[in-house]
Amino acid sequence: MNYESIYFIGIGGIGMSNLARYFLSQGKRVGGYDRTRTQLTDRLEKEGAFVHYEDNVNAIPLAFLDKEKTLVVYTPAVPDTHAEMGYFRKNGFVLMKRAQVLGEITTFSDAVCIAGTHGKTTVSSMTAHLLKQSHLDCSAFLGGILKNYDSNLLLSNKSKITVAEADEYDRSFHWLHPWIAVITSADPDHLDIYGTPEAYRQSFEKFTSLIRPGGYLIIKKGIAVTPNCDKSVKIYRYSETEGDYRAENIRIGEGTIVFDFVSPDQRISDIELGVPVKINIENAVAAIAAALLCGVNADEVRKAMKSFAGARRRFDFHLKTENTVFIDDYAHHPDELSASIESIKMLYPAKRILGVFQPHLYSRTRDFADEFAESLSKLDNVILLDIYPAREKTIPGVTSELIFDKMTSKNKVLLKKSELLDYLQRKNDIEVLVTLGAGDIEFLLPDIEKILK
Repeated sequence: MNYESIYFIGIGGIGMSNLARYFLSQGKRVGGYDRTRTQLTDRLEKEGAFVHYEDNVNAIPLAFLDKEKTLVVYTPAVPDTHAEMGYFRKNGFVLMKRAQVLGEITTFSDAVCIAGTHGKTTVSSMTAHLLKQSHLDCSAFLGGILKNYDSNLLLSNKSKITVAEADEYDRSFHWLHPWIAVITSADPDHLDIYGTPEAYRQSFEKFTSLIRPGGYLIIKKGIAVTPNCDKSVKIYRYSETEGDYRAENIRIGEGTIVFDFVSPDQRISDIELGVPVKINIENAVAAIAAALLCGVNADEVRKAMKSFAGARRRFDFHLKTENTVFIDDYAHHPDELSASIESIKMLYPAKRILGVFQPHLYSRTRDFADEFAESLSKLDNVILLDIYPAREKTIPGVTSELIFDKMTSKNKVLLKKSELLDYLQRKNDIEVLVTLGAGDIEFLLPDIEKILK
């Protein structure tokens, strides 16, 4: 891309920030707007980006106002009323969606693209780690901060392989050109964009049609997506215990998970998970399958899976003592909640589990209130917070009470986020605490940890 300056509207988003970092690494001038100052924006500023926090055209440095030399990158979550976006459009700047830019970057590489309603961040992070620790290496654009590297961007000057998280929101993943595509799940979500579960499913089928001839599709066994690939694309099915790729001889105990990986042409015995959570068996099967197709070998797989530390906010242990455990998880869809809660119950069968859930988006709360209630009712104790709106305006009649009233848990309480710390301070019987959600609950994690200690 022959632009001197790249300006991001929504620079602090997890997907936008890795692109910003990429362009900084290319020696470009990088700047942008975000609504809120976060750890990510602070780090971008330290790395050389200009960031400001007020939607104000006058705050944009002159260097970014030359339309011949500036590319404007935006996230579809930015509203049409955004003043800076309006200015750039009106004055003839080239504007590209984040996914469009990622598509351009990955066009000339061997792109391994991981899609799915849930699981995609963990699988893409595992895949990137497997490749990074192998003789092959890779670049990667990830949807989470990978603990092994303290970054959501990995760069390589020797590998042609690029791992990219393929986001289905606003059909963003339709800009990508995969060599290897993985689909982890296709449970309906983002119905504010798609309208119907069928349209959501069809977007994944369109994604499969983008796999280049001679490429590969690794798809979770049993999901309701009919591949629409070129005839030369090889299709493999996977799951935890069934399919072309699967786990066998699973051993769970003493805080570890070990299994044998089985593929159509080999068996890799005694793979130990660095993050020993049951859902990660299936995530690892998908990631190992992709890595093997790239050319990673069995010994490299064993070493990398054991050393994989996970992504921040993906089943993230903040405290682990004999008496108290504190886990944070990004789960924000009913199926993710169920998987997370069931994994915790399996790890700590004799302990009481207290879950704090912050619903993400009014539309998702409205569309899945029954399913959220069912998932959360699996907890011993539940604290339900008010909805984090993210990009959305209030929807009349949609509050957390839609979920709360349908929950069958006997021990449930509805709180504002501002009331949570005081409430936890008064509880002295917490054995396992899990915070759940994709909103801004993460900013309370250090304070919650202090209370529990």
